Amino acid sequence: MSGTPRLRMAAVLTAAAALTLAGCSSSGSGGSGDAQAGFVMGSGGIATVPVTARTAAPAISGNDLEGKPTALSDFQGKIVVLNIWGSWCSPCRAEAKGLEQVYEKYKGQGVQFLGINTRDTDVTNAKRFEDLNGISYPSIYDPDGTQILKFPKGSLNPQSIPTTVVIDRQGRLAARAMKGLTPDELDSMVSPILAEKS
Repeated sequence: MSGTPRLRMAAVLTAAAALTLAGCSSSGSGGSGDAQAGFVMGSGGIATVPVTARTAAPAISGNDLEGKPTALSDFQGKIVVLNIWGSWCSPCRAEAKGLEQVYEKYKGQGVQFLGINTRDTDVTNAKRFEDLNGISYPSIYDPDGTQILKFPKGSLNPQSIPTTVVIDRQGRLAARAMKGLTPDELDSMVSPILAEKS
């Protein structure tokens, strides 16, 4: 009898490990859903949506890593760079300091960064990740991916972590990269949207 719970736990851990390995990818690519979501793939794995084809971002909300209620709607009227990440993800670790660097560059210009931390079963790991990388913008703690699943079909792949989405001032999906980004790549996503007329 005592072996049965152990076998179940081993199966759960094996499935979780497989999901983690499958989900952490540094080479995101567009799929058939891209056209449905309005994304047009550009160079370097960065997709954009023409202004006339943009759709509203979902109502993302939850508690941040400190337990404080946080929502995408808190930043209405701003451009929001939404980064989906996990402390277990190598490409997330590689891009983290660059994300903070670009945040520091743009935060005084009406640009807000917001993270969604996913698949971290212990919030302590997520907090340690942010401390090690000097992340100063908030992240919603979403261990089971509930917030990610709110995105419209074709707008992103929940298995592709990290993913960065830029939301324009009107709260619409404007650009996306399903891979780890360099500061220059992220800058190339933000700056054209910042240049758009309000």
